[in-house]
Amino acid sequence: MTFAPFSPSKLTVRLGLSVVALTFSCLSHAAAATTYPTLVHSIDGSVVRDNYKECWGTGPNDVSSQANRECGQTPPAPTPVTVAPAPMAEAPAPVMQPAPVAPHHPITLSADALFDFNKAVLKPEGKKLIDRELQKATSQSDLSSIKKVKIAGYTDSIGSAKYNLKLSEKRADAVKSYLVSKGIPASRIHTEGHGLNDPVASNKTREGRAQNRRAEIWFDQQ
Repeated sequence: MTFAPFSPSKLTVRLGLSVVALTFSCLSHAAAATTYPTLVHSIDGSVVRDNYKECWGTGPNDVSSQANRECGQTPPAPTPVTVAPAPMAEAPAPVMQPAPVAPHHPITLSADALFDFNKAVLKPEGKKLIDRELQKATSQSDLSSIKKVKIAGYTDSIGSAKYNLKLSEKRADAVKSYLVSKGIPASRIHTEGHGLNDPVASNKTREGRAQNRRAEIWFDQQ
């Protein structure tokens, strides 16, 4: 029997091919273990390819593993980052403002229409005037809605201050007595006499003195 001469170079080539095949087998198993195998890049950044023009991959433990479109790998779409909207500030509760209170202007009645000259007795015409103003104040003629009444009497400047003060007080009391007779409790009525003080017109003329002889009435329904 004749043996072919042993060639160390052929054995080396076969062993080299076996090692290469084993290496590719290990790399293929590693590639199967990951979605995208790690790719080997050259210094210029391009992917290293083998003799079959396939991209060269390394083991799955390489931290530089990335998908590459050049090798037919599609990178996964980035996970959208959901930013929770900032909580909307609650609108402050509306502050309820109290309803404005209408000013209570006094009802001004001429003393000449209420009383005879230098008298403190209400005339029939004066009572009618007070009834009319009382009707306006209560709207429905309900006297219980009237909580307070203020009456102020005034005179002109003829005569002494002391006399006019007393006369203005008597006239205010006369109006009070009439309102009590209409059903308003006396405890709700306050009277004041101011005499010749606080004139609203000049006392140098007849017309001005007539305006100063007056009675003012406030009906308070608060």
